[in-house]
Amino acid sequence: MSAPVVNTADRYGWVSIVLHWVVALAVFGLFALGTYMVDLTYYDSWYRSAPHIHKSIGLLLFAMVLLRLLWRLVSPVPHSLSNHKRWEKVSAKVAHGVLYLLILVAMVSGYLISTADNSGIDVFNWFTVPSLTGRQKGLEDTAGLVHYWATWGLLVLAVIHGAGALKHHIIDRDDTLRRMLGISRRR
Repeated sequence: MSAPVVNTADRYGWVSIVLHWVVALAVFGLFALGTYMVDLTYYDSWYRSAPHIHKSIGLLLFAMVLLRLLWRLVSPVPHSLSNHKRWEKVSAKVAHGVLYLLILVAMVSGYLISTADNSGIDVFNWFTVPSLTGRQKGLEDTAGLVHYWATWGLLVLAVIHGAGALKHHIIDRDDTLRRMLGISRRR
């Protein structure tokens, strides 16, 4: 049985599933690219390309995360499984909230790094997102520090989130992970 379009009381719909996995892949990809590009030198062939790709994907991801948050209002998440303990339900809600907060902080701070000199960001040369702050002395450094720690926090929490899903799948043998993969429940 395939996943429905919208979430139900006990299943994630395919829209939520696709948004979840695209955001997850983009976050890990952006982290890897960001880590790689900070050590590039002027003469490296990726010196201009890597930041352009990083910023472009980051802004598209920002739009996707906003869409995902809107989708959660339209299509609420399924109920927790009956075997989940209270601490697991509470920690899952807190972790999801902090994940959303960190991803938004990472994206806004990344935007501020790039626009602190009053320049816009070209998104794959399709359109330009202008600076909203104008030239702000010191903003690039402050935003850079926030971006650094927010992205590390996001990465660590995402790994813990994934480990929790694997714990439910392997140890608890429940359908937590299967629901986010769109796979039919165990019998």
